[in-house]
Amino acid sequence: MSAPPELPEIVRRAFDVSRRAGYVSFCRNETGRLLATLAATREGTLAEFGTGTGVGTAWLRSGVREDAHILTAELDPKLAGAAAQIFEDDPQVEVRAADWSTLTDAAPFSLLYLDSGDPESVRVDAVADLVEEGGIVVLDDFTPCEGWPPVFQGRVDTLREEWLTDDRFTTVDVMVAPDASTLIATRR
Repeated sequence: MSAPPELPEIVRRAFDVSRRAGYVSFCRNETGRLLATLAATREGTLAEFGTGTGVGTAWLRSGVREDAHILTAELDPKLAGAAAQIFEDDPQVEVRAADWSTLTDAAPFSLLYLDSGDPESVRVDAVADLVEEGGIVVLDDFTPCEGWPPVFQGRVDTLREEWLTDDRFTTVDVMVAPDASTLIATRR
């Protein structure tokens, strides 16, 4: 293990809220540590589309600088409410119980954290203009792939291929665990 086993307090709180809500789909610790590290380099507004119960948001918050703000949206009002409890006294985090498209009015973002679970909503064309020049997109929940073109379940992974070849971004596929990888894309 290349990271200390202790979790930041805000992340522990988020895991507790997640367990109480019965929610088990959340940001892995390996990805979370990456998010915290990247958040520490950003100022301005960071955003997350699909808060869940706030574990990814908590990882972002554990690294975010004092001159930055995190804006996150969750469509499920129960999950958004659970996440909002974690950050209720935190002026640097705003949780909205809404579709992620309601965040577009706050763009461009210095960092945008997305889940690859709904490929159509996270295509490059759907989010490119939401990220400032030099801004970072973190696209989570890929399975590692060593070959080219990238393949998932016997088919070309067109979402990953699109991000890795789009001229508006410099993108790398980073294996965060033996069974998980994350795309990190910087807007040119």
